[in-house]
Amino acid sequence: MIADPFVQLRLLDLQAVDTALAQLAHRRRNLPELATIVDCEQRAAGVRARLVDAETSLADLAAEQRRLEADVETVRLRAEKDQRRMAAAGVPAKEITGLQHEVTSLARRQGVLEDELLELMENRETAEAQVGQLQSELQAILAERAAAEAARDEVFGEIDDALGKRRAERDRLAGTLPADLLALYDKVREASGGVGAAMLRQRRCEGCRLELSGSELADVRAAKPENVVRCDNCRRILVRTHESGL
Repeated sequence: MIADPFVQLRLLDLQAVDTALAQLAHRRRNLPELATIVDCEQRAAGVRARLVDAETSLADLAAEQRRLEADVETVRLRAEKDQRRMAAAGVPAKEITGLQHEVTSLARRQGVLEDELLELMENRETAEAQVGQLQSELQAILAERAAAEAARDEVFGEIDDALGKRRAERDRLAGTLPADLLALYDKVREASGGVGAAMLRQRRCEGCRLELSGSELADVRAAKPENVVRCDNCRRILVRTHESGL
């Protein structure tokens, strides 16, 4: 392939822009804020699961508390009813004895229920504290994620602005290159990790960092300035300058 030596030099400028574009894209994909957001989402999911369990347990305790309170009230009302019956006139002695026995039993039952209710209320207090703690933990994680998202969006804006400018610069440079040379450069760049053209500096390819062998160096020396030469090792386009050491 033939191309004016000054045109070949523009490949280095194009390569510099493409390298900058790749670096910007890499930075955009690997912002630390992105890892923070993922970590927050994972932690939030774990806390939400624990919060659901804690809220379910709290709801169960609340329901059990309502049941025990209802049982206590039922026993209390029954005892009051028996007390009124015993205080009424004309109640047979035998019935009074039975009522006294029942009142004693109801008092014991009420005591057991109230003990159970007290223990349950203590457990509910603990469960409420746990729910509150998990809610606070979740809010802290969500706040951390929101801050990371805001920081991400700010950096994304800066990177996208830089990408837009670099793409415009690339389009301008690419438009000054012959179509066949640009096609070769793009093909080599895609196959060579993003580097399609490299400077030959002091007989060393800046693409693969290997020094040209004697025969390779002789071939490059023999090539006319307008000949497009490539590195025998990495196959990248070699751009010759006054630093090539030929």
